[in-house]
Amino acid sequence: STMPAYKLTYFNGRLRAEVARQLLYLAGVPFEDVRVRRPDWPALKSKMPFGEMPVLEVDGKPLPQSFAINRYLAKEFGFTGKSPFEAAWVDAIADQFKDYNIETRRLFLVLLGMIQGDKEQLLKDVGIPARDKFFGILEKIAKENGSNGHFVGQSLTWADLLIADHVKTVNILLPGFLDGFPTVLDTVKKIESTPKLKEWIEKSPYSKF
Repeated sequence: STMPAYKLTYFNGRLRAEVARQLLYLAGVPFEDVRVRRPDWPALKSKMPFGEMPVLEVDGKPLPQSFAINRYLAKEFGFTGKSPFEAAWVDAIADQFKDYNIETRRLFLVLLGMIQGDKEQLLKDVGIPARDKFFGILEKIAKENGSNGHFVGQSLTWADLLIADHVKTVNILLPGFLDGFPTVLDTVKKIESTPKLKEWIEKSPYSKF
């Protein structure tokens, strides 16, 4: 069977598409990395299955929703852990991340300059409680996993990529915000030192976010 043609469409940034790009790159699979300019987005919106990006096309067939894309590629290329139970834990961490993302969405939109808002107030009301809950969980998970550079099992999974990429964003926007979670930070350092991932991060062709 020939390798399918992959095309990933998103804005020119990391945010919701980065894990998928990293999975394709780690797998050594060529893909078309389409980056839409914001002014061009309204015209494209109605062509997307859910009116959102990212969208992955596999031999021209579209798949929407970043986590569905991540799971699909991770399964395809072996980044879901080494057993169904590990794969379920990867999903659990990703689902918890999604909850945290929803809780902190307004804060991050303000930090990224996409909407107006009171940064200090949002940090106090939303950011710090959400951080303490989610990163508290991750700190415990990383320790219980033997501080081995992974959040689940002994192999690189898409949960590792998801957390590492988000931590990078937080460290840029809120330096020192995650200092209370040393095992998480150490785990992320180890994830980012994976040779092929390091290569991708170093040659990544976009802005900070």
